[in-house]
Amino acid sequence: MKAPLTPATRILLGLALGLAAGIALAAASPAWLPSLLAIAEPIGNLWLKALTMTVVPLVFSLLVTGIASTARHALAGRLAMRALWWFLALMLFSAVFGEVVVGAMLQAWPIPAAAGEALRAGIAANATVVPPPASVGTWLLAILPSNPLKAAAEDQMLPLVMFALVFGFAVARIERVQGPRLSTWFQAVVDALLVMVEWVILVAPLGVAALALVLGARAGIAVAGALAHYVALIVAAQVLIIALIYPLLAVLGRVRVRRFARAVAPAQAVAASTQSSLASLPAMVESSQALQVPASTTALVLPMAVSLFRFTGPVANVGVVVYSAALFDVHLSLAHLVAGALLAPLMSLAAVGLPGQVSFFTSIAPICVAMGVPVGALPLLLAVETIPDIFRTIGNVTADVAVTAGLATRNEPPTS
Repeated sequence: MKAPLTPATRILLGLALGLAAGIALAAASPAWLPSLLAIAEPIGNLWLKALTMTVVPLVFSLLVTGIASTARHALAGRLAMRALWWFLALMLFSAVFGEVVVGAMLQAWPIPAAAGEALRAGIAANATVVPPPASVGTWLLAILPSNPLKAAAEDQMLPLVMFALVFGFAVARIERVQGPRLSTWFQAVVDALLVMVEWVILVAPLGVAALALVLGARAGIAVAGALAHYVALIVAAQVLIIALIYPLLAVLGRVRVRRFARAVAPAQAVAASTQSSLASLPAMVESSQALQVPASTTALVLPMAVSLFRFTGPVANVGVVVYSAALFDVHLSLAHLVAGALLAPLMSLAAVGLPGQVSFFTSIAPICVAMGVPVGALPLLLAVETIPDIFRTIGNVTADVAVTAGLATRNEPPTS
């Protein structure tokens, strides 16, 4: 019996079939093509709206439960607190790295003009751009919402996230009975919203196929080149930051690069084949043992890392946003870049444990909104996420083992 197709495979097939049909129909130019596009475009946009409508409540609830859980981890002890600081610092570095490197790569290897123009024309309906703030002072005033409900209603993601962040810490500090009750309530909201998202993802092949058909008919074969260009840039950014883990560990964790590379290779192989950090956990434990990490450190830090730490999430997520900004000719101001760098680690933290297709949109759409970048390209980029997701997992697993080894050896002499 053949194994059922994964959601990622079905979405990719929907993209391929939709593009192929649109390109073929555009070449044939039947008289009824405009009528078909007039039907397909609302179907695709309706699916996109169904996915988008869950973002604000899902992000808020995820952040509240995630921050409350993280704060409780911090109370578990000194090592847990140090691990959390490493996680946050490294994810912030990952976000800034993504903005700088993907921006530089786009300068050196810009989106092909024909492909970019074709893509913009094909998804113009979803290309609303948020203007940059008038000044840094205006941006600073907008960080905290005067009315959180208004911020949610107007999709003002940065102030909403800041409110969720403070609220999550407050939930972790209140009484032992009331705090868990609130966390349980927000977790129930998350669970209900995830059921809704599962329904939307179930029909994702149809929605993506409808959007792709319209795009293929309007843009032609140039779309394939643009998507290949996107995949190459995002993968290259992830490979570069994975390579940086080795010298960073040598400096911060005092672990020899060659020894670490040998120890972590089996876990990386499992990560590449499973695309799951959780499934790679046993191999990561073996890697930590090969690095002579104390069992007590491994038992605390590795599960925390798998639960909270997504090192390659920020670099990939802001990379998608920076790429979308270049696609839609959106100038990213310093305020927008700062907002993206601050949001990306929090979005990665909030999306821990979500399915790949869900976390892609949930993590990136808020960053797009905060940075003034249209979300219209995300459904198509989601469809080709399979290859970048392999490198996301490899990077996350490598960083999990590196942080565990670094925390264990930080105050010891270098290993030989």
